[in-house]
Amino acid sequence: MTQQPQPDRIRIFDTTLRDGEQSPGVALNHGQKLEIAHQLARLGVDVIEAGFPIASPGDLEGVSRIAREVRGPVIAGLARAGRADIEAAARAVEAADRPRIHTFIATSPIHMARKLNLEPDAVVERAVEAVRLARSFVDDVEFSAEDATRSERDFLVRIFRAVVEAGASTINVPDTVGYTTPAEMRELFAFLKAELPGHVILSAHCHDDLGMAVANSIAAAEGGARQIECTVNGIGERAGNASLEEIVMAFHTRGDVYGFQTGIRTRELYRASRLVSRLSGMPVQPNKAIVGDNAFAHESGIHQDGVLKARETYEIMQAEQVGREAAVLVMGKHSGRAAFRKALADLGYALEEDRVGPLFARFKDLADRKGQVSADDLRALVDSRSDVPQTFALEGFQITSGMNMTPVAFVRLKTPDGSAEATAHGDGPVEAAFQAIGRLTGISPVLESYRIQAVTGGGDAVGEVSIGARYGEISLHGTGVATDVVEASARAWLRIVNQVVAGMGKSRQVTQASV
Repeated sequence: MTQQPQPDRIRIFDTTLRDGEQSPGVALNHGQKLEIAHQLARLGVDVIEAGFPIASPGDLEGVSRIAREVRGPVIAGLARAGRADIEAAARAVEAADRPRIHTFIATSPIHMARKLNLEPDAVVERAVEAVRLARSFVDDVEFSAEDATRSERDFLVRIFRAVVEAGASTINVPDTVGYTTPAEMRELFAFLKAELPGHVILSAHCHDDLGMAVANSIAAAEGGARQIECTVNGIGERAGNASLEEIVMAFHTRGDVYGFQTGIRTRELYRASRLVSRLSGMPVQPNKAIVGDNAFAHESGIHQDGVLKARETYEIMQAEQVGREAAVLVMGKHSGRAAFRKALADLGYALEEDRVGPLFARFKDLADRKGQVSADDLRALVDSRSDVPQTFALEGFQITSGMNMTPVAFVRLKTPDGSAEATAHGDGPVEAAFQAIGRLTGISPVLESYRIQAVTGGGDAVGEVSIGARYGEISLHGTGVATDVVEASARAWLRIVNQVVAGMGKSRQVTQASV
C-alpha cells in the first residue's frame, strides 16, 4: 500500500485500548473496550489500536469484536515479530473494513543484546520475515522499532529500508522509555524522512517519563512525522503516553505556528476523557490541560474580571470547543421522559429505548433527592449505566454509625432467587455494607483501591465512587454514582461482584507488550 502522506495532515493513532490498558490496575472488559472504541470513532481518530491479540484469548476476542462492530477508523492489532503473534493479530482484525497489523521488534543495542539475545543481522531478518507474513494477511502493515530513540541511526535506516521493501507502509519510531528531547526528536525525524522513500508515513510514539511526551510528539511532526500515537488522558505504562487531547488542541489552537490539521472532532474530547477515566478507574488530575476540572476555571479576581469583560483575556480556547458546554437543560422531578430523552440527545447520547427506561427511573430518584438535576448530573448518571449482567441489584440499605460505636449495615438485594437481606458490621459504614453484600452473594473480592469525587458542586452533589479489586488472579474495577457515599460505594461493589459472576475482569498473568 503506497499512499503519499498529505503535507499538513496528522493521523491520530489511538492506543488507549492497548498501551493505555497496560496501566497498572486497569482492567477493561469486552463491553467497556467496545464502548471506548465507539467513542474513539465518534471522536474521529484515524487508527484504533484495539489490543494485543496474542496476550490472551480474551484479548483476541476483544479486538475481534471491535473489528466487527466499529466502522470508520483503521483497526489495528499489535504483534511481536513472530509467526504466532502475527497470525493471532490477523485473525483478530480480519473482520475490519480497514485492518492493520502493527508488528515490532527492539532495535537498541541494550535491547538486542540483553533482552533478545540476537545479533543485529538476525533482528533485521526477523523484522523482514514478520512484515512479509503480515503483508500476506493485510495490505496495511506498520512496523515499530522498539526503543528507537536509543538505537543507532545507521541501524534504524537499515532496518526501516528493509521492512519498507518487505511491505510496511508506516514506520513507527517509539521513544519507549521517554528518554529523548524535543530537539533530538525533531532532528531524528528530519533525518529519517530524508533517508526513506517519500510514500512512507513516519509515526511517533512517545512516553512521558520525563514529562515531554506531548512536546516530543509535536517536535516529531515538525521533523516529518505524519502519524502520532497517543492515548486519551495520556494513560499508559509507567508515567503514561502522549495525551491525545493536548496534541490535538495544540495543533488546533496554534495552527498559525504548526500549520497541521487532524480529523478530530474536538467537541468529543471531554466526553472521551470522562468515559476513559470512568471505565479505567484512573482519575483525571484537576489541573490537567484541556480536560481537567480546573482547565477553564478562574479563581483569581483579576482573571475573573478579565474573563467577564472579554474571554480571550485569559482563555486561549473556549470550553465549548472541547465539549465542555454549560448545562444544556436543568431537569427536575416534574420532567417527563420526552424531556429526559431530549436532554440526553443535547448532551450527545444516543441510547436505545431499553436503556432509557432504567436510566429514567434513576433520574427520577435523583431528582426527588436533589430537586434540580444539572447536565453534569445527567452525564454521571449515563456514564454509570451498567454494561454488566445484573445478577444482583441493590434494592435498599440502612446504616447505623457514629462515634464510639461499631457501624452496622442492613442491605437488601434483588437476587436470582428473589429479594434477600443481610446485616453486617465493619470498621466503617462502607466496609459494613461490603460485608453484608458478601454474605448475600457469597463473593468477597479483595479491595485494592477506593476513590470518591464529587461530580457536581453543592451540598447535594452527586458523588462517584471508583473501586479497584482483586478476585483470585483477576483484577476488576467498578464505579457507582449516588448522592449518598455509602450507596455509591455499594453500587460500585455490586458492579464488581456482578463482573465476577459473569466471568469478567483482567487476568494478572496476561502477556503485555511495550513499544
